Amino acid sequence: MGFSIRSELASYARLKRRCYFLFVISYGGLLAGLTYAAMTHQSPPLWIGLIPGAALSVPLLLLPTQSWLPCLFHVLLGVVFAPIICARREAGLSLIEAVELGAVRHATLDIEQEYYEKSIKYMVFGDILRNGTYPISVSSERIFQAIAIIEYAKSIGADCVAHGSTGAGNDQVRFDLTFQVLAPEIEIITPTRDMTLTREYEIDYLKKHGFEADFKKMEYSINKGLWGTSIGGKETLHSEQTLPEEAYPSQITAEGEERLKLTFEQGELAAVNGTPYTDKVEAIRAVEAIGAKYGIGRDMHIGDTIIGIKGRVGFEAAAPMLIIAAHKMLEKHTLTKWQLYWKDQLSTWYGMFLHEAQYLEPVMRDIEAMLLSSQRNVTGTVELILRPRNYTLVGVDSTFDLMKTDFGEYGEVNKAWTADDVKGFTKILGNQIKIYHNVQKRNKK
Repeated sequence: MGFSIRSELASYARLKRRCYFLFVISYGGLLAGLTYAAMTHQSPPLWIGLIPGAALSVPLLLLPTQSWLPCLFHVLLGVVFAPIICARREAGLSLIEAVELGAVRHATLDIEQEYYEKSIKYMVFGDILRNGTYPISVSSERIFQAIAIIEYAKSIGADCVAHGSTGAGNDQVRFDLTFQVLAPEIEIITPTRDMTLTREYEIDYLKKHGFEADFKKMEYSINKGLWGTSIGGKETLHSEQTLPEEAYPSQITAEGEERLKLTFEQGELAAVNGTPYTDKVEAIRAVEAIGAKYGIGRDMHIGDTIIGIKGRVGFEAAAPMLIIAAHKMLEKHTLTKWQLYWKDQLSTWYGMFLHEAQYLEPVMRDIEAMLLSSQRNVTGTVELILRPRNYTLVGVDSTFDLMKTDFGEYGEVNKAWTADDVKGFTKILGNQIKIYHNVQKRNKK
């Protein structure tokens, strides 16, 4: 006998009075919702919640006492497995799933442009890679999911909001903190965390109840988004292992070499291979489509979690890695030494704060102002050569290139100073070092 969502939920409806319950379409979240309903006999007057799942689908089933009012919410951040229309396709699939669950209402919260304008843009300006490796893909997305979710919950007068995070990761803090800051009056429900449900337990439960799914695929937690895809599985739990090829959503299909030209205007990606883009989200997707077929941007991130433990996650992020690498090279040509130095210092803090759920901290707006100011001359085109699993930065073409000067050519010609100028400069530059060593010698050290 198959697993009936409606019958399972109906059997629990009698346990609640004027209570809305919800769960994610991902099967772990489904189990959490059902189990929580079965175990809970007290409830607030109204539950309303949204649980972002691995595919960014957030299905809800709302169970009032008298009638069904299922709802599905989908936070749209650009799931990248088909350029241009990928996010719409994902939303469409969620709608189909909602209808199959008996949903009579569906809402899509499209926040792609906001996510770019308020997050991705500054991550590019700052060349931000967590621990020099990870482009903070899921970390940044979660914050904007949380903001969109809580604002929608407030707009419909929700008493409670739920999420499906476990108690062992970063996302629980990102959701909780954002919800608490923006809507302290709304209660947070966390069934997966509170009942310490494991992926293995959830899969086993569903199998026993006749629920059919691709359980092999469910062994990996895949978060596909506009700024990269994270992959977690049994291999990422062990320091000596890595992900198998089949764990990556994108497979390598290209051979040989391909040249890619990325054009930036004041730090923002403006054209890809000469094709201009006013929509920066579509520009990112264009780069992703080119780079993903070479398997570029795959790596394993090892870092410190918000809760204090070490964590590993695999990822693939062709567009972020290519865009950041090209942007950084252009900055080296167009910014001064001290612009680069101070931007790097603040960017490190910005990335850390973003990763650790501090996006709403006011200092983030201050750092963003500095990053924006630093980009006024970061304009030009960068050429790269792509190959399977790697790329090479070729060079830049910019009217703001600080190498293009009449002052001299490094190691070859000096035009703006004389030999005596350098001799005098070097003598003054070394004064403090000379004084230190002279004092050391005087004290016989």
